[in-house]
Amino acid sequence: MDRFPNTNILLAFVTVAREGSVSRAAEVLNLTQPAISHQIKRLSIDTGIDLFARTATGLRITRDGAALLQKAELVLEAMAEFRRSARQRAGRISGRLRIGTIVDPEFIRLGKLLNELRVEYPDIEAELVHGVSGNVLVRTKRGQIDAGFYLSGRDEIDQLGQEGEDQIHAVKLADFDYKVIAPVGWQNRIEHAGWPELAQMPWIGTPEVSVHHRLLGAIFEKHGCKQNVVALVDQEASMLEMVRSSVGLSLARESIALHQRQSFGLAVCNAVSVPACLSFVTLKRRRKTPAIAALFELLQTIW
Repeated sequence: MDRFPNTNILLAFVTVAREGSVSRAAEVLNLTQPAISHQIKRLSIDTGIDLFARTATGLRITRDGAALLQKAELVLEAMAEFRRSARQRAGRISGRLRIGTIVDPEFIRLGKLLNELRVEYPDIEAELVHGVSGNVLVRTKRGQIDAGFYLSGRDEIDQLGQEGEDQIHAVKLADFDYKVIAPVGWQNRIEHAGWPELAQMPWIGTPEVSVHHRLLGAIFEKHGCKQNVVALVDQEASMLEMVRSSVGLSLARESIALHQRQSFGLAVCNAVSVPACLSFVTLKRRRKTPAIAALFELLQTIW
């Protein structure tokens, strides 16, 4: 084995073994089934061992997998004890954290974060403030929240740390792509369309502070065209419903776009995509505040 598996992979392995299926393990860990499957596959490749065998009722752990399971549980227990000891030596961290949240909880792994926060730092009280991505940045700078999740283009994060006295400290959590989705029956219209052609079609617009508006605004400006906005919404669920109702086009994360195509027959443009990233932000001058520093430390273990 070339590299030692991290605790997230070991946790996925142990949870699948306990639950007997990837779907139930995904519910327990508040992750997607593909994410769990990827972690199990990676561990199997790294160890060179078939960990599970498929049966009619789910997954059955192999003999080799069962032998590793005991070791994995010991490693997870040792890591938990290590964190507890370190926290006790450093002194207990307490306080209230106002955390800005966006989109769906599964994508930002909110359940996992809150559970880890409760276990590792029981004296920290978390208050969630949900909203549009751009508002997280505004509220952070105004001191209305302590930190939060933020969606942007991949080049934007580097620029945030150069904005005067309200400099932002950002940690990138994940890169992903947005796809253009359209109503059922529009596949031939959008499949190979470029941005100028797409701009002329009806679009479901979003507020100026939203990541959709920021990303599309820069793209259409670059191509010298104007987006044909026919409706304005501020919730991802509303966007999807309006696309399914044949109102117009929208952006959707690639995983959601593929799910909508498979489940509802929505059209997906294959000619273009929009690179983006998910980050976690706070003010630079506050990043070493004990509770905020603890939050960033937990995020590093979850992602």
